[in-house]
Amino acid sequence: MTGVADQLVESRHAISSVFRSPALRRLNIALVGSVIGDWAFSVAFSVYVYQQGGATALGVISVVRFVTMAVLASIVSVLADKLDRRRLMIAADVVRAALVLATAMIVAADGPTLPVYILSVLVGVVGLTFRPAQAALLPSLARNPSELTAANVASSTINSLGFFVGPMVAGLLLAVADIGAVFAFDALTFVWSAVMVYGVRPTTVVIETTDDVETVTEVATPGDPVADTEPADQVSGMFAGAADGYRAIFRDRDLRLIVALYVAQTIVAGCSAVYEVTIALDLLNMSESGVGVLNAALGVGGLVGGVVALVLSQRGMLSRDFGIGVALWAAPLLLVAAFASIPAALLAMMLIGIGNSMVDVNAETIVQRLVPDEVLGRVFGALDSAAIGGMAIGAAIMPLMIATIGLRTGLVVIGVAVTLLVVFAVPGLKRVDKIALAPEGLELLRGVPMLAVLPEHVIERLARTSERVTVRAGVSVFLEGDHGDRFFVIESGIAVVSKSGLPVAELGVGESFGEIALLRDVPRTATVAAVSDLTARAIDRRHFLPAVTGHADASQQAELVVGRFTDIS
Repeated sequence: MTGVADQLVESRHAISSVFRSPALRRLNIALVGSVIGDWAFSVAFSVYVYQQGGATALGVISVVRFVTMAVLASIVSVLADKLDRRRLMIAADVVRAALVLATAMIVAADGPTLPVYILSVLVGVVGLTFRPAQAALLPSLARNPSELTAANVASSTINSLGFFVGPMVAGLLLAVADIGAVFAFDALTFVWSAVMVYGVRPTTVVIETTDDVETVTEVATPGDPVADTEPADQVSGMFAGAADGYRAIFRDRDLRLIVALYVAQTIVAGCSAVYEVTIALDLLNMSESGVGVLNAALGVGGLVGGVVALVLSQRGMLSRDFGIGVALWAAPLLLVAAFASIPAALLAMMLIGIGNSMVDVNAETIVQRLVPDEVLGRVFGALDSAAIGGMAIGAAIMPLMIATIGLRTGLVVIGVAVTLLVVFAVPGLKRVDKIALAPEGLELLRGVPMLAVLPEHVIERLARTSERVTVRAGVSVFLEGDHGDRFFVIESGIAVVSKSGLPVAELGVGESFGEIALLRDVPRTATVAAVSDLTARAIDRRHFLPAVTGHADASQQAELVVGRFTDIS
């Protein structure tokens, strides 16, 4: 229970840090309006197409939008690596606002349908530049891996909120106004998003130590690093690297595994566009509003899933949690197939919603941590292209399964196939967590005798919570008699330990100090100063003590250190 409580506390601190950061806060406020507007537009547009041409027209337009976006996603994503990402997001918002406003004017004037269909496709295409730019910008705004995960959780939660708030807003506007009013509302949300993104400024953390005082400051940077090139370089060969995102994925076996599972999940998501309606109307004999009820359950599950993903992220098993999310998209379908009832369907939709947030949060975080910044936007573009393609495949195969083997058998096939795929992928997901996503400083901490005997997940937890501290040559890390609050392991440089003004030991890379004051709860027993510029990993008292004293072998090793170096530190 203590471990879970610690995870909840750390999760709360991480999500709080997101909204304390001006840049991350503005980015999420921008998303609130934009996502709600997008879902409202989607509902109103579907109603418009259905009114004009029925289910056939709606199906044709959906396929055209999916295919167009799947083909262009990886191409337009090049812009996210060639241009200033913040400015690109603003431009995408402004252009989409203009396109949606034009759509609203045509609908209000009872104009022809073809321009409305074309404009809707263009809105989707322009939006393809926004998401890769946002996902690639986040790592430069987050100050540590935990905050990056929390930022992705915030985005996923907002998307889940928009999933049912947007349709609700559309319903209210359609009740009191018309379709054109919903389109106009969406245009305003894009303006809102552009204004919020305009105020986003990436920051750089600078640590300085002066007169024995460590100062941490955040300095606003003038622009995104990808924009620090000559305009001619930005324009020439703008789309020459469209395939670089795919190359980056195919070259990296860890990325290949993550993307393969991600595509499997999107195929199920494409199937859901068909099976949700069929489950509600045919299997459960619900009214048309039943489809909305199932969607609402999915949205509620998404909100819960955001919290679950954030809490689980503290374990350092992002890839395995991602795999669980993919399995949750499929396994609950077996519940519906076995028990064709409304409670079973609602429970299944909530579980799928939880899985959806776990997939989105962990997939984005994994990609952000594995991919170099210079191709990050293109990798997200390739991911979007693959995802949209997967949804198109799912939307196409589900009707075929219903027609040939029936809905319930089709649900079993999907549920079993994708769940087994995740089971077979578990060894690979473990490898990604242990090697590719290992936290900074992990190998350094493994070399400390009192920490080396700890279970692997405990060492990883200490590495994730550790901070890099830099001290200039000649400056003290701490003084004899100071309050002891952190344990240090030297990453580079040399430190000298002195007692009563006399040097008693010299410490180098991989050696540690500061544990006695923590273990004995006494003031610092010695002064430690940097002989050369020093870099060390610092572990806070509240993480160090439970880990070391709660494990018998580590506690024994610590006592040996204390007994050997009582006169030193």
